[in-house]
Amino acid sequence: MTILYNLAMRALRVGLWMASFFNARAKAFVVGRRGLFSKLEDQFRDVTGPVIWVHCASLGEFEQGRPIIERLKKEYPSHKILLTFFSPSGYEVRKNYSQADFVFYLPVDSAKNARKFIATTKPVLVIFVKYEFWFHFAKELQRNKIPLISISAIFRKDQIFFKEIGGFFRNILGYFSYFFVQNDESVRMLQSIGILNCKRVGDTRFDRVLEIVKKGEEIPVAAQFKSGNRVMVVGSSWPEDLDVLAPFINENRLKFIVAPHEISDSNIIDLEQRLQVRYIRCSQAAGKNLDDYQVMIIDNIGMLSKLYQYGEFAYVGGAYGKGLHNILEAACYGVPIFFGNKNYEKFQEAVDLMNRGGAFDVSDYTDLKAKYEMLNIPQSFLLACEVTRQYVHENLGATEKIMRYCRESLAVKPLSVNR
Repeated sequence: MTILYNLAMRALRVGLWMASFFNARAKAFVVGRRGLFSKLEDQFRDVTGPVIWVHCASLGEFEQGRPIIERLKKEYPSHKILLTFFSPSGYEVRKNYSQADFVFYLPVDSAKNARKFIATTKPVLVIFVKYEFWFHFAKELQRNKIPLISISAIFRKDQIFFKEIGGFFRNILGYFSYFFVQNDESVRMLQSIGILNCKRVGDTRFDRVLEIVKKGEEIPVAAQFKSGNRVMVVGSSWPEDLDVLAPFINENRLKFIVAPHEISDSNIIDLEQRLQVRYIRCSQAAGKNLDDYQVMIIDNIGMLSKLYQYGEFAYVGGAYGKGLHNILEAACYGVPIFFGNKNYEKFQEAVDLMNRGGAFDVSDYTDLKAKYEMLNIPQSFLLACEVTRQYVHENLGATEKIMRYCRESLAVKPLSVNR
């Protein structure tokens, strides 16, 4: 199986190299790794202080690793943070992240790359986020007696670790020092294959999004647009979401703040052409009487996590396509949440909130309309809000639980900080 795994890694490299000639993402993957070890050796040549390595596949996993990075940086300012990404979508967005001392792509997994990477960076603690299980890196870390933990992980019975042919992949899990998982099922699945060094602590993103809420940053243009009206905030909408939302917007008296997933001019024009009500782009709202508009279109990046505070309802996009976007940002404001009825099952918070009655999957416009009208009954609306709010508070604290393990592993007294 090791031979097959190595062949698969080689096939991955060759496949991405070939794809790089006509695919921008594959090109970024290949180009970003050119000269990687030379850059590593140059930057780590004169490093003083211990190194903590945090690895994320992409941007979503980064948001789960971020609360840990920021706590480590606060408690251990003399330690250096090395942040790596597998995907360009994570690296390109966060390559200048201020809380990390070094940001790199992860080399493709091989025995040679793992030995060289670890010998160069010399980490004293390694944190892999969620679904990252690389054979050679994990094995080399264990060989060097470097603690390796997995955080915000989720395990399901359909994964290869739990199948009869999954022995090789179960061995990878055996190289980890500890697993901090999101739910009880993950604990049961790990224990079923003899892995007992695991604990349910939940998802660190709850801590992260609540910090955003606590900061209470206002967006004046959104507050002016709301001006006492009931609002639905639509986050990360795709064209498939607009097929459902546009007719709902056009016949509803609600006001809508819509943040498209991609803010290209063509996407925004497509949205505008679907609307039969008055709309305005956020960038054009200054000095306008926003009472005259029913829809405000967000044509910038960085506002969304703070926009949900202006809504009585939220709709989060992506589920009709590759997968549901982050609903926790909305949940932290205690509002009912709608999303498409397809690709949401792998997101624990979506399943949990649906089961409790704080979130609602919708199949089409008619379904959205019916579920929204049900929530217009005051008792139903207030119950959904309370369910969502309570769910968030029940799941806080994952960051601190993981940090306790990190402190023990680092065996260095942290600075006294307010926790």
